[in-house]
Amino acid sequence: MDNGGDVLRHELIIGTYTEPMPHVDGKAEGILSCRYDGAAIGPVRVLAPTRNPTYLALSPDRRYLYAVHETSTFEGRPGGGVSAFARDLRTGDLTPLNSRSSGGVEPCHLDLDPDGRFLLVANYASGSVAVFELGPDGSLGIMTGHVQHQGSSVHPERQTGPHAHMVSFDPHSGEVLVSDLGLDSVLVYALTKGGVLVERPGRRIEMEPGSGPRHVAFHPDGHHLLVVNELGNTLVALRRDGERFVPTAKSSTLPQGFNSHSQAAAVRVSPSGACVLVSNRGVDSDSIAVFRFGPEDGSLELAQVQPTAGREPREFVFDPDGRFVVVANQDSHTLVAFAFDERACHLEQVASATVPTPACLAVA
Repeated sequence: MDNGGDVLRHELIIGTYTEPMPHVDGKAEGILSCRYDGAAIGPVRVLAPTRNPTYLALSPDRRYLYAVHETSTFEGRPGGGVSAFARDLRTGDLTPLNSRSSGGVEPCHLDLDPDGRFLLVANYASGSVAVFELGPDGSLGIMTGHVQHQGSSVHPERQTGPHAHMVSFDPHSGEVLVSDLGLDSVLVYALTKGGVLVERPGRRIEMEPGSGPRHVAFHPDGHHLLVVNELGNTLVALRRDGERFVPTAKSSTLPQGFNSHSQAAAVRVSPSGACVLVSNRGVDSDSIAVFRFGPEDGSLELAQVQPTAGREPREFVFDPDGRFVVVANQDSHTLVAFAFDERACHLEQVASATVPTPACLAVA
């Protein structure tokens, strides 16, 4: 790690599971951190002991960190939570600022609005999205907005109700995209100056019934959107057409002929936009699928399916230079680093480290 004089560089901050849940046996102590310099990972230290901080968001200046608490009860009340921390740029140490109820059950994702005025939280189990005002010191203020999704889809177990899985800001319009696994839709909202979400019903992006949209990622050109479907194990490319998005390509994230259980998870676009990466989770499918992306026609071509050398790769990130990819293998308690060749859209394993129940990664 290059300390760059006074400021810490390339710290890997790790969100984790700390307690057992139906889908995971959490064993971590809270928010973790480790040295990271290209292919080298470790050692690991505890930044903040806290419950199930499974997804993290850094402020653009890296001075504040926000974490959801994926729980059904938080601070003695039903529902999940969200916390704010001040971050020391020289050491990476975290100082707790405050916490709030997330406004729903089992929050699983959060994001800051581009102006840094609000924090948005997706509550998976209850299918809702909450908006919190942010103070000048980075702390969480009042809840300014809350929307509750309604409906269901065709999967008899996973889609009996709404499940908001991710909140993401459109870099072109500034609108908020919310992928809802339970509704097979990506909902589009305007965020008012007062922090209220107003749906744009005519812009809702519908996925195939039973596909289960989980996460989205924008192409660097701002005009292409990639949606990964957890239940269908598919990647869908869409192009901006006026105020709407129209699909241009769809591909399985699994090798041809694969028929065992699998669930897709995270999606990332490489720095140049030439490649799109998706993680697959399953006993026989734990891997990263690497696609070539054609911005001219919005095409997808599966170039590689790289095993992650671990179980349940829930999340992964590019390093700041785009030369390496680090994968969080949740159930095998490992981080694995891969060298990334962006011209060839190819991964090659280079290093690994033991980390308890990693769920989310942020590079600071």
